[in-house]
Amino acid sequence: LEELQDDANPNFVEEVVTLFYRDSARLVLNIDQALDKTPLDFSKLDSYMHQFKGSASSIGAKKVKGECTLFREYCKAG
Repeated sequence: LEELQDDANPNFVEEVVTLFYRDSARLVLNIDQALDKTPLDFSKLDSYMHQFKGSASSIGAKKVKGECTLFREYCKAG
């Protein structure tokens, strides 16, 4: 991320990380709420995990991305 920061956008890294934390907090809350519902809506959970995976990818969070991928596989399996 730091390599993408330049004089034209000196706060790039800070902005990207701030967006990641904001989006992640929202997504984790949505996932938590979806997991509390019966029956589970695997399509909705998969959608949330897809978004979370994209957010993690944008900041290079490889472990989070990997766990999101695994969770999506579980969603597809029902």
